[in-house]
Amino acid sequence: MLLAIDVGNTNIVFALCDGETIVHRWRIATHAERTADEYGVWLHQLMSIAGVSRTEVTDAIIASVVPQTLFNLRGLARHYFGVEPLVAGAPGFAWGIAIRLPNPGEVGADRLVNAVAAHASHQGPLIVIDFGTATTFDVVAADGGYDGGVIAPGINLSMDALYRAAARLPRIAVEPPPEGQGVIGKGTVHAMQSGVFWGYVGLIEGLVARIASEIGERPTVIATGGLAPLFARHTATIHAVDPDLTIRGLIRLETLNRAGAQ
Repeated sequence: MLLAIDVGNTNIVFALCDGETIVHRWRIATHAERTADEYGVWLHQLMSIAGVSRTEVTDAIIASVVPQTLFNLRGLARHYFGVEPLVAGAPGFAWGIAIRLPNPGEVGADRLVNAVAAHASHQGPLIVIDFGTATTFDVVAADGGYDGGVIAPGINLSMDALYRAAARLPRIAVEPPPEGQGVIGKGTVHAMQSGVFWGYVGLIEGLVARIASEIGERPTVIATGGLAPLFARHTATIHAVDPDLTIRGLIRLETLNRAGAQ
């Protein structure tokens, strides 16, 4: 089985994959100082509960937007599973798509992984929206080439900044105002729900419209990340939700790179 590791700024997802099937997935908070032994003990316990032996892991691949985690995650793969992991974006790594940017090295590995997976599943030009610590909008051409994108503050990051900076504003959940209450707030919580939620829907719809105008085509919009289903229910701008987009991209890239190495 393949151990696919997706390192985000907030969480790390570990997924065990049998071919293109994601068999198990586990999530842990991202801490750059966490050691290979800590990862190993934690993951070994979860695999034991799931009835999976670590000897079943035959390959590993890592995509990380937190470079400080790579040393210990490589150590995890080597010492606990006996495999040399592929690292997305490392020298010699094959993406299998054109990256049409002046400096491709600036692009987060997760964004390119998402582009690969989205192009494999959907036709035509695409916009991939990833709701993470930051909310990213990535533009994928009809031929699969990566044409760039937009980075906006994530909604939880924005809410946290609002709560910390305004002494009298409470911390609220990410959700629309209760049905029937409308957009105009009749109290502080209602007003905050409207501003945060509908304001973010406006950001999504506005950026997608501007991107579509700039590329001169009507793209299919794919959303991923924890909040993707919530926003997809409240805007027709999002056409599909794929919670496993990044892991599926890692599966494809591992196959591509292992085949190229043979």
